[in-house]
Amino acid sequence: MRRISPACIVFTFISSLAFGEVRLPSVFSDHMVLQRQAKVRIWGWAGAGEAVTVTFRNQKATAQAGKDGTWSVVLPPLVTGGPDELVIAGKNRIALKDVLVGEVWVGSGQSNMAMNLLGVLNSDKEIAAANFPNIRLFTVAIANANTPSDNVNGSWQICTPDSAKWFSASAYFFGRTLHKDLGVPIGLINSSVGGTAIESWIRPQDAMALKDVGVARAAKKTADEVKAAMPEYEKQRMAWEAAAYVKDPGNTGFAKGWADPEHSVADWKTMPMPEPFESRDDLDIDGVVWFRCDVDLPAGWAGRDLTLNLGPIDDCDTTYFNNTKIGGIGMETPEFWAKIRQYTVPGKLVRAGRNVIAVRVFDRWLTGGFTGGKGDVTLAPAAGKGDTPINLSGNWSYKVEWGRTQTMPPPVPRAPYVVGGNGSPGELYNAMIAPLTSFAIRGVIWYQGESNAANAKEYQSLLPAMIAGWRTQWGLGDFPFLVVQLAGFFPTAAYPTDTYWVRLREAQLLTVQKVPRTALAVAMDIGDATNIHPPNKQEVGRRLALAAEAIAYGKNIEYSGPMYKSMRVDGDKIRLTFTHLGGGLTALGGGKLTGFAIAGLDRKFVWAEARIENDQVVVWSDRVSKPVAVRYAWANNPICNLGNKTGLPAPSFRTDDF
Repeated sequence: MRRISPACIVFTFISSLAFGEVRLPSVFSDHMVLQRQAKVRIWGWAGAGEAVTVTFRNQKATAQAGKDGTWSVVLPPLVTGGPDELVIAGKNRIALKDVLVGEVWVGSGQSNMAMNLLGVLNSDKEIAAANFPNIRLFTVAIANANTPSDNVNGSWQICTPDSAKWFSASAYFFGRTLHKDLGVPIGLINSSVGGTAIESWIRPQDAMALKDVGVARAAKKTADEVKAAMPEYEKQRMAWEAAAYVKDPGNTGFAKGWADPEHSVADWKTMPMPEPFESRDDLDIDGVVWFRCDVDLPAGWAGRDLTLNLGPIDDCDTTYFNNTKIGGIGMETPEFWAKIRQYTVPGKLVRAGRNVIAVRVFDRWLTGGFTGGKGDVTLAPAAGKGDTPINLSGNWSYKVEWGRTQTMPPPVPRAPYVVGGNGSPGELYNAMIAPLTSFAIRGVIWYQGESNAANAKEYQSLLPAMIAGWRTQWGLGDFPFLVVQLAGFFPTAAYPTDTYWVRLREAQLLTVQKVPRTALAVAMDIGDATNIHPPNKQEVGRRLALAAEAIAYGKNIEYSGPMYKSMRVDGDKIRLTFTHLGGGLTALGGGKLTGFAIAGLDRKFVWAEARIENDQVVVWSDRVSKPVAVRYAWANNPICNLGNKTGLPAPSFRTDDF
């Protein structure tokens, strides 16, 4: 590739300004959706002083590019419909085809927002049914920046099975519900990155203004200060990793013949695949588990190269075919825990009849194993047209090579940084949100918090600050901001525990209680103690859509489960009142109420009895004669069932401030 000198780059830029070339940010492309009933800004770049005309439907607007080549026009509010053509013309002409006008929403957060349809319940059927010509999808490519960028990488796609399967599942199911209920085109922008903390998504100036949170206190103004602080940070980080992560002890299973087709698996157990191995009671571990599958191949496949698809595997794998390694992904690969595994099986290994696939899975922390859908695990000829792939989902044999019972790690230490440098607040906001903030939207859905669970107190300031900053930057007023509360995760102790996972849920609840035009989509009841990425994203999207329809579109519907309002001590009992009764309180699924704990003057909580009386909840315990406080669902993955008659669950709450 020919190298381009800096002087040549400058000349190219000046030439563009001098001779004119209308350009658009990537958020403007064929198949896009423009926000209805709002002033729509169209912007881009051209030659300095160049006249640019934007034509849409029967409207025309003209602008002149400034000295820096930037230009923008504003179209008056648009009515629902399309498809239409949007034309931008200067010394060159750009015609965007198939442009719709409808509702545009941004989905952001970390891995539970980023998680695509391949990992959801009934993924095969959901993907096959994802054929909605009037739903359009835009995924922002992952990037970070020290200062606000003016563009993102991505393009609008029509919602088809091929495009939808890689798109955010939570956002897709949210948009699908709105599309069906509202009957209008829907544009969905997914801007999310797995494993990210909220500090990365906040405008830098908003984060640094929060003097009560560590992100501001830990800020370093000079590289020398960072250098001086690094030894202590590295010490803390290494201690945290030692407590949280297990290390791969080495591959002893292969030496024992566990990948060999002749090795007997009579003493191995079986489990349905694909699914995380913590779903099994005997596999609530971090460590190494082997999986084996026998597959009978037709004679016509013998000697041919095959393609083995295993979907994502968390964390690392070494994969064998007939006792020969054919692939593997380790920790040297970015985001190794989410990478799709696709390996070529050399034809020399392939024989007619019985063949054996063996996969050694190393899980260093939390969820481990096969995390994709049933349609992800297949075997087929590498270039075989007309050959039907073999679906490998079903019972596989498994055996533990080594494991350690899962434990909750201590809070993650915070790294020092140079203000404005890489790793400082706002690096994802700058690259993946700021370039979108001139694009008209209706609102935002947000699924994040796992990476901040260790600093839940600070999250009470961080989340409202982020919402306020985004609203300010977009300039659309208090647009709806809908938050998914952390789902149930980790095993729950046999007694009420005060964990940072439930404290993060509380921070999310407190935010929506004080920030206008926000709502909470509760997900405790659809979580999974063994999977930080629970597969029921259909219900997450539906609950978000209910909130959107009430807050953004003014529908007279119940969109929330019961919200705690007040308490009153009544002898040896406490009576609780709620808002969002939704036709009346109920125990979801029937039976008695569960999930309540009560404490006396000693502030020691014990599990309690509870019943519904006249749309109040009465809580008591024979062990507490003078109660002072109640907590509900106050656990990592609580067993709880308070809801309303619309079927929506109550969030975690407490009446105390202990």
